[in-house]
Amino acid sequence: MVYILMGVSGSGKSTIGRELAKVLKIPFYDADLFHPRSNVEKMSRGIPLTDQDRLPWLKQLSEQIRKWEKQGDCVLACSALKRSYREILSQGIPEKVKFIFLQGSIECIRDRMRLRKGHYMPPSLLESQFETLEIPGDAITVSIEKSPRLILENIIRKLKDN
Repeated sequence: MVYILMGVSGSGKSTIGRELAKVLKIPFYDADLFHPRSNVEKMSRGIPLTDQDRLPWLKQLSEQIRKWEKQGDCVLACSALKRSYREILSQGIPEKVKFIFLQGSIECIRDRMRLRKGHYMPPSLLESQFETLEIPGDAITVSIEKSPRLILENIIRKLKDN
């Protein structure tokens, strides 16, 4: 199974994803590391990505997801904001991909983004992320309004229930 922690920038995908991978004793991957330089530069300048910008990145991730799934379970942190993006990511193996949506208010996430250092995504792009977000109906949804430990416990409990 490939567990994809999804949500807007600043929702805790990488932080929670790393911890979930540790608990499950499986590899962790961060989709941000697969962005082409042009996407990173664009976001760094405060310019939102378009679907056209994202498509090659999503296709590359889809190929990687199929490779990772053949090697065993793993966790991927990836925004996966639109349904069409999630369909690309899980293409060919939808039954082997489980999305976990980290849901939080724009205020909570904006506060978190202001505290983090060294990330190319500026808080000014948060509104465009929320505008792009299509809330998934088929994902495990977890509130991020609690501590990382409680968020992780909630995810693990919901995974066991599914």
